[in-house]
Amino acid sequence: MKIFLHDHISFVLLYLFNMLFLFIFYRNLGGFETLENVYYFIFLSSFLLGVFLLYRYFSNKRLYDMLTKMPSKFEDTLSSAGTTPISVGVNKLLRAQYNLYQEQIQMYKRKQAEHLTFINQWVHQMKTPISVIHLILQENEGEPYVENIRQELERISRGLNMALNMARLTNFEHDFTVETVLLHSIAIEVVNEQKRYFIRKKVYPEVRIDPNMTVKSDKKWLKFIVEQLLVNAIKYTEGENKKVIVSAYDSEKGKVLEVKDRGVGIPKQDIRRVFEPFYTGENGRKFGESTGMGLYLVSEVCKKLGHQIEIESKPGEGTCVRIIFTG
Repeated sequence: MKIFLHDHISFVLLYLFNMLFLFIFYRNLGGFETLENVYYFIFLSSFLLGVFLLYRYFSNKRLYDMLTKMPSKFEDTLSSAGTTPISVGVNKLLRAQYNLYQEQIQMYKRKQAEHLTFINQWVHQMKTPISVIHLILQENEGEPYVENIRQELERISRGLNMALNMARLTNFEHDFTVETVLLHSIAIEVVNEQKRYFIRKKVYPEVRIDPNMTVKSDKKWLKFIVEQLLVNAIKYTEGENKKVIVSAYDSEKGKVLEVKDRGVGIPKQDIRRVFEPFYTGENGRKFGESTGMGLYLVSEVCKKLGHQIEIESKPGEGTCVRIIFTG
């Protein structure tokens, strides 16, 4: 109704001006002999205005309702707004905008698919020379430069895997399978894969998980989560003979997988932003290896799998990250 009144305020003002002008003009000609004639003139003019406004209102009521009540679905904007010229014009405009919007969406989808295909092919192509370099290093074991090269290869491999998982995240719905997963098995597998990193940083892993404890999740993505948490725990642990503890237990919220370190901890001003993409914070600037994407990807994967994630940290004392399996 508000839109209708705004749309017709000019008609009302024009009509009132016209009635006032005719009233003065008619009176000067001696047309109003009695008060009843004046009332009749005003009533007749107002009645005609009311009939005109009612006709306009009910003719465009569907359009006014559409403009007043915002649609809950995009398709609702394409429903018929009436048969009047203005309603038909609005419908044509909305359909034209919808078609343009769909064309742009399809174009972006094609570009995204091409980008995903490129990333997948590029990562797999990069893994081939990495494997060849590993073989060369094995043949030259004992040389002083071998360990340094192997260390850089591990960093490259972690970066490639992160890029690949970042690309796959856009098509997550087609790339996961919920199954019963042994937490102990996942933890041991990831610890073994990162054993060189543990040794190099002189940090010791400790797995405190019941070998029979299971959760419902996707094995591949859960392994990625544990790997990211362990890599972060090792990276931000300074000093020798410190432990990174991987444990699991039952709680009121559900089964919990916990990764706890005795590292540098996260400053209070950064703790609320660690799940934001590309946010490195104070520690990232100090250590220089942070991309700001590890915990972001972990958080996004947890959301898609229906898991909850919690983090606690105190500077100088360490960080504890919990994955809660509510299902």
